[in-house]
Amino acid sequence: MSASVETRAVPPPDDWPLRPGLRPWHLLLLLAALVAMSASAQRTEIDRMAVMVAEGIGAAVGLREEAEVADGLARIGRDLFPLQIAEQRPMARIENLDRDDLPWGARIETEQTVETKLDPDTLELTEERGSREVLVEPWGYLLHAVRLMLETIEIAFWGTVLAVLLAMPLAFFGARGLAPLGLYHPSRALCSLLRAMPDLLAALFLVLAFGFGPIAGVLALGLHTAGFLGKFFAEDIENADPAPQDALRAIGASRLLVLRWAVLPQVLPSYLGYVQYILERNIRTATVIGVVGAGGIGQELKGRFEMFDFGHVGTLLVVIFATVMLLEYGTGWLRRRLI
Repeated sequence: MSASVETRAVPPPDDWPLRPGLRPWHLLLLLAALVAMSASAQRTEIDRMAVMVAEGIGAAVGLREEAEVADGLARIGRDLFPLQIAEQRPMARIENLDRDDLPWGARIETEQTVETKLDPDTLELTEERGSREVLVEPWGYLLHAVRLMLETIEIAFWGTVLAVLLAMPLAFFGARGLAPLGLYHPSRALCSLLRAMPDLLAALFLVLAFGFGPIAGVLALGLHTAGFLGKFFAEDIENADPAPQDALRAIGASRLLVLRWAVLPQVLPSYLGYVQYILERNIRTATVIGVVGAGGIGQELKGRFEMFDFGHVGTLLVVIFATVMLLEYGTGWLRRRLI
């Protein structure tokens, strides 16, 4: 038995069709893009940034004696360290403290104080020396920072729960083929509106409505991320395999039954991935929205920074960094187990 192989004649290289490379209008577009980028770079001070970075690198390798960037980074390093781990509180400000039953590891110390006062007779500033008792807790501020970080994680968790609860109906009403008549475009528009409102700005307005505390943080994170989840969930529903859906519709199943039995089994793994990502993102963002008074470690960070307590700021930053690292490893492990 013989098999015939069909072959095609290859034209000689001189007959090969070649597409031209750069055309004149390509060069014009490139020139216009360079002009626009140079104008934008000047407005955003990219040129100044490049010069300052170059000066900082030169100072680091010894080519320059000093540079503004290098001096600023060195000043930050000096101010942030050593970290503030212990906490001291004047005994006079602690109510109902039993000296015989101090917190674990705490001790009472006497420290010298210097108070500057104005002498009414000479109108000169004088220094008055004294002493006071303080309660020293060796790990007090570190434990306080960890407690604030736990509150931040709780804010992010409940913000994520709220986002999922809002995103599920938005996804159902915003998916073509399942959305009831007249609800597709309003649902998609609401998702876009929630995404367009920055969570930091939303937290600022919600602080005015609900006052300082975690309520504003939970609502700001939940509303903002509900817009993202609603869009992602709806698009996954639209991209699901239509064959199981058509089979259920053929036997008279309702929209909810089609969603329950034909769509959710397909999209649930990706939904879990979206929710895990939003939770990670909310924990990072929750450390920032506290700056406007929405609770968590960000509120403490802003207060310590304004009081120039940079040792405390360094401790808070280390706690945030350690939490983000643990979160990366933890969610990665969980994702491998669930998906």
